[in-house]
Amino acid sequence: RKLQAPSLEGLLGRGKIGSGGTIPRSQYRKLGASDVLASPMGVGTWAWGNKLLWQYDTDDDETLREAYDLVVSAGVNVFDSADSYGTGKLEGRAETLLGDFGERYTGRVPPGGVNVITKLAAYPWRVTAGQMVSACEASRARLGGGEDCLALAQLHWSAAKYAPLQERGMVRGLVEIYERGLARGVGLSNYGPRELARVERQLREAGVPLASNQVQYSLLSFQGAPGDTKAACDDLGVTMIAYSPLGLGMLTGKYSASERRLPPGVRGRLMASVLPGAAPLLECLEMVADERGKTQAQVAINWTMCKGALPIVGAKDVSQARENLGALGWRLTDGEVDALEDAARMSKGAMTQNVFMTR
Repeated sequence: RKLQAPSLEGLLGRGKIGSGGTIPRSQYRKLGASDVLASPMGVGTWAWGNKLLWQYDTDDDETLREAYDLVVSAGVNVFDSADSYGTGKLEGRAETLLGDFGERYTGRVPPGGVNVITKLAAYPWRVTAGQMVSACEASRARLGGGEDCLALAQLHWSAAKYAPLQERGMVRGLVEIYERGLARGVGLSNYGPRELARVERQLREAGVPLASNQVQYSLLSFQGAPGDTKAACDDLGVTMIAYSPLGLGMLTGKYSASERRLPPGVRGRLMASVLPGAAPLLECLEMVADERGKTQAQVAINWTMCKGALPIVGAKDVSQARENLGALGWRLTDGEVDALEDAARMSKGAMTQNVFMTR
C-alpha cells in the first residue's frame, strides 16, 4: 500500500511539543462523565519501583523527577499508577514518588491541574467495600494526602471469574470512594465488553459515573478483545486508557531478536518470542517514521491517539520523556493508520493479553 503523504499540519507540527511548546487547551478532554480534564497523552509509572521488569534503582529517583518536571511543564497532566507498583519492600513506591514530585514541582501547571489516577489491586484479602476504602486512603497518604491528590481510583482487575462475591464488595468500594470524595472519579482496568457493561450499569444505578477503562492496547494488541472493548467504551461514554502502547518497548525500534539486541530478564525473553513474527509491522512502522521525520515510538503512540484512546507511556529519563512528547502536535493520516493496521494483521507476532483481562 502506498502511504498517503503527511499533511501540512503534520509537517509543521514536527517536534513542536518536544521542543518546549505546550499542549493547546483545545486538545484536553474530560475522562468519561467525570470532571477530570486530561491531556491527550499520559505517563505510566509501572517502572517506578519495579526491579524485576524494569531494573529500577533508588538512585534513579532524581532522573525520574526531571522527566516528571519536563512532561508537566509541556502540559501532560495524567499520571497512571497503582498501589501494587514497586516490587517487594518497594510496593507503593510509584505513588510515593508521584506525591514527592508533585510537592516539589514549581513550574507551569497544565489546564485541569496534575491528575494522578491509581489502580487498587484486587488482592484476595480485599473483600469488603471498607477494605477498598482503606486501600484508597493508603494510596492518598502516599500521594501526599492533599484534597485533590487523587483524580481517579480504578479497580486494577476483576475478580468476577474466580471470586464473584469479592467483585461485588470491590465495586461497592468504588461507590463509597466516590461518595466520600476520596477520588473525583472511578475507573476500571482489564475489563472486556461484557464485564465492563455489567459494572458500568451497577455504578450508574448507584449514581456513580464510570470514567475510564484501562486495557492493553497497541499496534501489537488491538485485534479481537481490545478492539471490541474500545467499541464498548465508546458506546458507554467511557474513556479507554491504553497501557503498554509501545508493547513493552517492542515498537520503539530499539530492540532486535535477530541481532540479540534485547533487554535483560523477562522482557527480553518475551521480545525474543514476539519480534520475529512482527517483522511486517515493524518494517511499516519504520517506513512511516522515516517519511514523517519521527521516531517509531512517536508513530506508535500517535496511532493510539488516532484511535481515540488515551495512551499512558513510560518515561524513565528526560530523553524518553522528550521523545514521547514528540508524539504530540501532529496526527497520522487515515492512509498511514490503515497501512500500519494492515501490516499488523499480516504479522504473526502479537502481545498476549493480560491474564486478568475479562470478557
